[in-house]
Amino acid sequence: MIIIPSVLIEELRKKGLDPEDVILDALVRTANLDPDVVIEARVNLANKYLGEGKELVNKDPVQASEKLYKAAEECVKALAQYYDLKDILVRVSEKGRWTVTELEKTVLEVSKRLGNWFGEAWDRAWALHVWGFHEAKFDAEDIMARLPYVQRIVEETSRLVKVKS
Repeated sequence: MIIIPSVLIEELRKKGLDPEDVILDALVRTANLDPDVVIEARVNLANKYLGEGKELVNKDPVQASEKLYKAAEECVKALAQYYDLKDILVRVSEKGRWTVTELEKTVLEVSKRLGNWFGEAWDRAWALHVWGFHEAKFDAEDIMARLPYVQRIVEETSRLVKVKS
């Protein structure tokens, strides 16, 4: 088990950064990891977030919303790598992190390959992030209405890249 001092985690969050994402990106850059390993790690994280989100729907809708959004986000990032979307991956590397712009551009490219359902499902996940997490306006019913869309993103990504959940 690796222990990251809580003061570092708090600082990352204050800067609007996700600690797991920062650590994964740093490992990728530092160790020059095989893209297949990165894809698998991201899809494993997506499955983890999906499970945690499902468990939290009735207990903590705000955290459930964010976990489900993070599940979709990790899939988008994995698919950028899977489809080798070089322009996007270069911008992410130059900026040192993913921004909404790169996520949205990836969703557009992935939707061209997988179909409109992907973009529509992403929009549901984005609503969870904004209205469920940041604005804390969604209740369990609102989250449950969007859960199948996030679940499909995770399941289809896992199937496509052949990662077992």
